[in-house]
Amino acid sequence: MMRFVLGLALALMATLGQAQAPARFSFAIVGDAPYNRLEETVFAKMLQQIDQEDLAFVLHIGDFKNGSSPCSDSLYAQRLQQFQSVRHPFVFVPGDNEWTDCHRSGADPLERLAKLRELFYPDDYSLGQHKLRLERQSADPRFAEYRENLRWRLGATLFIGLNLPGSNNNFGRTPQMDAEYARRSTANAAWLAEGFDVAKTSGDLAVFIAIQADPHFERASRRPANAADGYTQFRQALLAHTLAYAKPVILIHGDGHRYRVDHPLFDPATHKPVENFTRIESFGSPLLDWIRVGVDPADPRLLAINTGTEVNSAQ
Repeated sequence: MMRFVLGLALALMATLGQAQAPARFSFAIVGDAPYNRLEETVFAKMLQQIDQEDLAFVLHIGDFKNGSSPCSDSLYAQRLQQFQSVRHPFVFVPGDNEWTDCHRSGADPLERLAKLRELFYPDDYSLGQHKLRLERQSADPRFAEYRENLRWRLGATLFIGLNLPGSNNNFGRTPQMDAEYARRSTANAAWLAEGFDVAKTSGDLAVFIAIQADPHFERASRRPANAADGYTQFRQALLAHTLAYAKPVILIHGDGHRYRVDHPLFDPATHKPVENFTRIESFGSPLLDWIRVGVDPADPRLLAINTGTEVNSAQ
């Protein structure tokens, strides 16, 4: 009996040790694609390659069509089927091309946003063949319409998704769209603040934020004071939360269609880059590729970032 109890205690200690050790994982980033028939084929093959990888999830940061093509129900259904077919959990953050820019083809942006919410955010799970449980801001009665604002955790890492698209965040075009922008900005600010509060309370090691738009860190200081800037509130909130959090904060976005990893958030008090902030911008049309992000809490660098081309060539 004593031997059995001792063995059980050792097994329990080992289990607890494993549970407490932050786990390593990797995920994929895609976005701003596909934009045309040729890219449809390339994008499909890229998803097949991603299916062969050992990944926790795949993140699409928006713009699954170009900004001038029709925002049709049939295209939305095609993309939904494609995203659902991916082997891994698939998380989609909406971009401007699939709702704010739909006025270019004669559609109502707000009606198209409602359709996106209906199709791509029907329940509390991700898309994809394997599902990831998500928290949605719509669970809060104050923000019941914002199903696309989401949150999920892997190990000791928190992920936050926001509906923050390109085309100046749907601001400065019409009074109706400005009203939509104001309501959504209030919701986004609340969801971002709540996410950082959750991360602090849980002792998370890092916070990832996924949006579609390039918030134009570089241009912010050069814009005229009276310019309509749809990203001012977000940049200010991001700076304040990042400084207060004092642990790694990683912003993932698309919109610019160029892959880069840098540190563009500056502290106005020191005029230096905020050391705990990193930006990852995805590839986009016409250059289609994906990004693999490895997260290892035991590594002082935390992140290992490779392009899909690099991953494939190493195999």
